[in-house]
Amino acid sequence: MPRRPTVSIAEIPVSDRAAGPYGITAGPDGALWFTMVHHGRIGRVTADGEVSSHQLEPATGGPSVITAGPDGALWFTEFRGHRIGRITTTGDVTFFPVPTPDAGPFGIVTGPDGALWFTEANVDRIGRITPDGHVTEFPLALSGAFPSAIAAGSDGRMWFTLNQANAIGAIGTDGDVTVYPIPTPASAPVGITAGADGAMWFVEIGAGQIGRITPDGRIDEFALPDRAARPHAIVAGADGACWFTEWGANRIGRITPDGRIDEHDLPSSSSEPHGIAQGPGRRSGRRVVVGGPTGGRSQRAVQPPITG
Repeated sequence: MPRRPTVSIAEIPVSDRAAGPYGITAGPDGALWFTMVHHGRIGRVTADGEVSSHQLEPATGGPSVITAGPDGALWFTEFRGHRIGRITTTGDVTFFPVPTPDAGPFGIVTGPDGALWFTEANVDRIGRITPDGHVTEFPLALSGAFPSAIAAGSDGRMWFTLNQANAIGAIGTDGDVTVYPIPTPASAPVGITAGADGAMWFVEIGAGQIGRITPDGRIDEFALPDRAARPHAIVAGADGACWFTEWGANRIGRITPDGRIDEHDLPSSSSEPHGIAQGPGRRSGRRVVVGGPTGGRSQRAVQPPITG
């Protein structure tokens, strides 16, 4: 039987209990950058636990998901501010409004074309923004689908979850969209990532399952031991497995390409883990998680209306 990984978890306080640390990503400066959705701040934590943050104006924009851009800066969505933000590693912030009113941008990631791709949850669109701020929008042929997380696939397409349409979508750089229904009803997918096996892996917050979809659209589903765990975010790890948060169960999970699941309790109770990222630097096997609104902690390191 393959050896199961040994996991060590430490916590770093990054804010007060009301700030709502949410999304997280590895920055080009060797630190982790994260959003504070309730306080309207972008935070930074080093490998040694040094924490700093930058206030956004206004503070009510709801910064949600953050990612490293192709230009050496960090890019993030404002779900309530309906803007895309860019912050340099020295803290200079620029905002770019989304053309469609009340768009609700949520997921964001760098694509293979050197632009950033993002979801517009409120208006059923996928957006693309170049590093100089030019925005293009692609309407989906669905209504009320609530596109959520987005990730670049090995096939050159951008893959995204359709939280309320119970489906996974893929869009080419030419704007061509394909939608793949999920077999389990009311699964409410949220996080998605490209796995080491060439497939996309996603979480089903409504069904308590992890899903896997191949480039040709074949879907497999793996039930969690606790179907009420409410898995939220997922990331491919350096060990070839995918790691995910269980914000309803206060745990971190790991799933191997063959579907074996391990789970690990977090030290602080009711910490509501949300975002998860692969840590930077030499110790690249480290996973980093952002805690939710009750703890204001980073697990060595709220919730926009993702439903299910």
